[in-house]
Amino acid sequence: MANIGTVLRKEISKLSRREGRSLIDPTKKITAQHRRDIAALKRQVALLERQVKLVSRKVLGPPPAASSDQSAAKSVRFVAKGLRSQRNRLGLSAAEFGKLLGVSAQSVYNWERELAHPRSEQLARLASLRGIGKREAAERLKPMRSGKD
Repeated sequence: MANIGTVLRKEISKLSRREGRSLIDPTKKITAQHRRDIAALKRQVALLERQVKLVSRKVLGPPPAASSDQSAAKSVRFVAKGLRSQRNRLGLSAAEFGKLLGVSAQSVYNWERELAHPRSEQLARLASLRGIGKREAAERLKPMRSGKD
């Protein structure tokens, strides 16, 4: 025969689970409905944002040229290894390469070692140097050297 304490304990835990479930189930249903509503609202906001963007393009026209220059500078990729190989290809020291870019030799060293990252204006200057050769680099450095001496 079972002890009265264990029987009461089992009955109390069964009743408390049933009562808890009756309180939690409606909350679960409401929470699920709220999540569905939020998801629908997010979809609606995304659709409206796309429509606003489309209408603003039609009304305002293309963006101004200045912002396209900034976006072009931001789209330039920077790879430290590529910078180092470009400088070596041109046969320039970090100081000379820095003069071409208008930055210090330390900046060039930091970029090559990935301790720093060039700003957008500097990225644009780096991109403009990608197509030059040794002779053109030397020609660009001549006025800078003679001005210093």
